[in-house]
Amino acid sequence: MTQTATGSPAASRPDIEVNLNPDRVTAGETSKVWILANCPVPSGGPAHTGTAGSKAFVSGVALDPVPAPTPSASPTSTAKPAIPWVRGRAEVSARVKRGTYTVEVKCEGTNDVGSAKLRITKGEDVPDGVPTKAPKAGGGGTFGQAAAEEDSSFPIVPAGALLAVVLAGGVGLAVRRRKG
Repeated sequence: MTQTATGSPAASRPDIEVNLNPDRVTAGETSKVWILANCPVPSGGPAHTGTAGSKAFVSGVALDPVPAPTPSASPTSTAKPAIPWVRGRAEVSARVKRGTYTVEVKCEGTNDVGSAKLRITKGEDVPDGVPTKAPKAGGGGTFGQAAAEEDSSFPIVPAGALLAVVLAGGVGLAVRRRKG
């Protein structure tokens, strides 16, 4: 239950609708999330705005009114009343750990509130502790060379030369055994 400035309980109102787009982002990446909230238009005085905040955001977000759609020139279109939505764009920090974070919205002028859940997920759906890439071990003539992510770190030319030496040694050993 919410409290008014005098400390007496205020009439309970349902929470406002809050939507996030996207509602799921990848941990370790700086991401942008749109917040859309159905804030009632205040009667007189204050502007139709809101604010949003979350532990996942770099900072708080100002929510401004969504511009009304332009009427269609079509004679068959029916004009619908504008929905009092406010929106803003938040930046999700790359340092935020995986988990579910609450995004809280407050409508200025009416003090209506609502919330939505933002999920921070791992890049790949792999259990913790399971390696997702092979180590860059190098070998032969590649020691000390930095291989690109997409490149194979297996040295083709030195491996081919090694294989040729082994085969030649095996053939030479087989020929000696037959002679002797």
